[in-house]
Amino acid sequence: MIDVERIRKAVREIIEAIGEDPERDGLRDTPQRVAEMYLELFQGLGKDPREELRVGFELGHQEMVVLKDIPFYSLCEHHLLPFYGVAHVGYIPSRDGRIVGISKLARVVETIARRPQVQERMTTEIADAVFSALNARAAGVVIQAEHMCMIMRGIKKPGANVITSALRGTFHTNPASRAEFFSLIHGK
Repeated sequence: MIDVERIRKAVREIIEAIGEDPERDGLRDTPQRVAEMYLELFQGLGKDPREELRVGFELGHQEMVVLKDIPFYSLCEHHLLPFYGVAHVGYIPSRDGRIVGISKLARVVETIARRPQVQERMTTEIADAVFSALNARAAGVVIQAEHMCMIMRGIKKPGANVITSALRGTFHTNPASRAEFFSLIHGK
């Protein structure tokens, strides 16, 4: 559970620590605004993303399903600065052909993105959730993102993108399935 009052007090302390007046007009309500923002940004904490995949349909579909260009926003756990981009999620249904509504894949991305984390873990957690919850024969995730910690501070390299991938099942073991997945997400 997110402790809004504790966040509010901590933000006030930060404002004072940087030498600003927390009672100044523009900053007076900032601690409360930040606390409310954190409620929204971290709403994925404590949620199991596999719950989004519980309701499915037995269609006997045996071919690949891919949802690409899912926009997301998250916060890097190292600096609490945003990283944002797109996720591509695909899977090959279980032998019985169970599928889920495509919006459920986007909900898994959203749930996992709403946590402090690193992109590599986010990619892995999405792939693991889809693979296990659907008992899929394959699951794959590719995420491309820009990190504000690389743009606003440190190396200051706007436009640099981080690309991560996680492959499970036949996407990992079968070169043809892997190639088909990557060709679909790259639009070739």
